[in-house]
Amino acid sequence: MSFLSRFKFRGGVHPEGRKDLSADMPVRVPTLPECLFVSLQQHIGAPASPVIQVGDKVSKGQRIAASQGAVSAPVHAPTSGRIIAIGDYPAPHPSGLPVPTITIESDGEDRWMDIASPGDPFAFSAEEVAARVGAAGIVGLGGAAFPAAVKLNVSRRGGVTTLIMNGGECEPYLTCDDRLMRDRAPEVILGIRLISHAVGAREVLVGIEDNKPEAIAAMTAAAQGSEVKVLAVPAMYPMGSEKQLIQALTGKEVPAGGRAADIGMLVHNVGTAYAVAQSLNLGRPLVSRLVTVSGGAVAAPGNLEVLIGTPAQALFETCGGFKDTPARLVMGGPMMGQQFTNPLVPVIKGTSGVLALTAAEIGQPQPAPCIRCSTCVRACPVGLLPLEMAAHIRTGDLGGAVDLGLKDCIACGSCSYVCPAHIPLVHYFNYAKGDLAAKERAKLKQDATKKLAEERTARMERIAREREEAAKARAAKKAAQEAAKKAAAEAAAREKAEKEQSGKEQAEAL
Repeated sequence: MSFLSRFKFRGGVHPEGRKDLSADMPVRVPTLPECLFVSLQQHIGAPASPVIQVGDKVSKGQRIAASQGAVSAPVHAPTSGRIIAIGDYPAPHPSGLPVPTITIESDGEDRWMDIASPGDPFAFSAEEVAARVGAAGIVGLGGAAFPAAVKLNVSRRGGVTTLIMNGGECEPYLTCDDRLMRDRAPEVILGIRLISHAVGAREVLVGIEDNKPEAIAAMTAAAQGSEVKVLAVPAMYPMGSEKQLIQALTGKEVPAGGRAADIGMLVHNVGTAYAVAQSLNLGRPLVSRLVTVSGGAVAAPGNLEVLIGTPAQALFETCGGFKDTPARLVMGGPMMGQQFTNPLVPVIKGTSGVLALTAAEIGQPQPAPCIRCSTCVRACPVGLLPLEMAAHIRTGDLGGAVDLGLKDCIACGSCSYVCPAHIPLVHYFNYAKGDLAAKERAKLKQDATKKLAEERTARMERIAREREEAAKARAAKKAAQEAAKKAAAEAAAREKAEKEQSGKEQAEAL
């Protein structure tokens, strides 16, 4: 059986869940799109680099772009077909700016490449598990999209003792993880055990919000006889945040500015665990995922098994289109997701949901002056002072906001959600973080330029010094040669004089 976690974290809010729209619907599979738009930058770190050319034919699961650098992930073909373009395509981002993308024209066969049986995945060494996870292009599917293999290697070397699996799914509307745990619990548990094997964890905890009883029951049953312990945590936002989930499950707090690994913890999403199981047990790379399609404007909300690169429009069409005009389109959840305006933007690895919200659902009341009620302070799960940080930011005092903990803000939006004055506090913080990042980049550029200038000055001084020394050496050599030449001439003259004197003396003697 599962147990209720006895720990709590500070703050948090209880937004209307709206999960009933999609949670109980069976998973559907969209019609295979004519074209898939596979972004090369759908993970944290360096974008992948194409290893194919326009015109090439590819099979499903074939690697089409290789990872670049220490933090990166490869990309694989989500279906079989032909590469028809390698270039820019709109990204699922409010800016709508294009990103490097590989476009695949489907051949309609959805044919997998030949995959050899991996064998017993538990026979792999920890290093080989991480290598296979990396080769499969698996990233964090909870939204962060950090390359999973990097986390496995860092955690193993850092001495992680506790593996925590995030099944919280606290954002409103989203139910893809819930559905995954209900329908595919044995595979999720297998992936969890493989991750534990890869990092050498001594304790494995799965946190699932208590408003998901079916998922808790399925995961508990699948975990029987294993080292995996399933715990129910209170349904509260942002329970799915890494630091808050750790605190709720273990009572330990990640230090300010620190990481989970600093206290011996590793956190992964249950969707990531399922992808790991698919890779190590079946040899399949990450080419699809469950996505929640929901919102008041969607005719038939639900969860879909979606190929990476599928346009959002195809998902809405699978769910019956719109029954109302959407006022906002969101990728992810309504609290931390990204708004987008172009319905043709593609699903990426980190896409947990595609929402079409009505005007009534989003509500946009005009902000009013802060009444200093401190509701935002009580709601902040990190224990910050949102109203004070916002005041510093409004006056341009970013340093003051940093001193109050701006860099520890997780941008969950809890403060904005509860503010009775409807002040967009989280927008202030995101703006300030962006400004700070820009200033840090400018400082790094300035420091780099200064360093280059100093190195150039030192190099020019060294060159001048070497030239001066070389000139002195040449002058000394020339002087020595001239002195030697003069000495030789004088010696020759003396020798000649001596010979002449000797000849004269001999003549006189005769």
